[in-house]
Amino acid sequence: MGQQTEARVSAPDAAVIRARGLSRRFGPFLAVEALDLVVSRGEVFGLLGANGAGKTTTIRMLCGTLPLTAGDIRVVGIDMVRHARRARAHIGYVSQRFALYEDLTVEENLRLQAGLYGLTGARRRERILWALEQLELAPRRRHRARDLPLGYKKRLALGAALLHEPQVLFLDEPTSGVDPLARQTFWEMIYSLAEGGIGILATTHYMDEAAFCDRLALMHAGRIAAEGSPDDLLERRLEGAILTLRALDCARCAQWLGQWVEVREVIPHAGRLRARLQPGVEPEALMRRLRAAADQKGIAICELAVAAPELEDVFVSVLEEAGAVETRP
Repeated sequence: MGQQTEARVSAPDAAVIRARGLSRRFGPFLAVEALDLVVSRGEVFGLLGANGAGKTTTIRMLCGTLPLTAGDIRVVGIDMVRHARRARAHIGYVSQRFALYEDLTVEENLRLQAGLYGLTGARRRERILWALEQLELAPRRRHRARDLPLGYKKRLALGAALLHEPQVLFLDEPTSGVDPLARQTFWEMIYSLAEGGIGILATTHYMDEAAFCDRLALMHAGRIAAEGSPDDLLERRLEGAILTLRALDCARCAQWLGQWVEVREVIPHAGRLRARLQPGVEPEALMRRLRAAADQKGIAICELAVAAPELEDVFVSVLEEAGAVETRP
């Protein structure tokens, strides 16, 4: 997927979103502080962070639904602050919550949105048909929105946001609450849109989804703590090796493993333990010592190996650098 992703991204000067010094204050609370970001045509850019990190505030400012406290935003070269109406004509926005009309059918919602975008006549019919077919909504065109499964509500919201053929698409937690299969389908649609040249900015707190993005910004406390492609972040931002371990008694093993000064953190993970080592610790040598000590303690280790880092490991490491996570000395 990496080669396909690389081929999809446009040149750096093809920016469709450019923000500088973006800030938003709610009274004394600074929700977003001096944020800079650039999204290129054909790129999927992800904002990754925990709830409260400032992702939704950022995306609302970028698409013009929330005034800025400070900063500058340009969408396809148009000043969002001075010419918000012109800029918004090039934007599609899918909010975290379903924002269409529950009492209307799928087709009625699309007709209404097309009218709001100023589409009429043959053009309106053409775009509604496109949305029904491309997002596989045609069999449910006469279903009321309230009766749709959540995955289909997300499709309907996406179809409505694309009716006017925007150059920029904002997705706020686009697959929150959706089952894994529907999430995969939704991301395949996102890839297809990016390949068609749309610049896409999506917020997410799912680590596996973040790995699908061309570039990522890891957000914490309203700031971008790290930025780069998923591969770059995995390569450059993680200090200390990671071991994966499976034992007959994982709870006992985790307690024992946490007492080793070479181990920075022990995380239960899919029936195993992941141990993040302190920087500079040689993993092969430590594994030999762990096996010998486990035999003496009567701890039955079934598997022990060096593990490939994951984005979650990088995110925790970045938060530690920011002082948001305490680590054992």
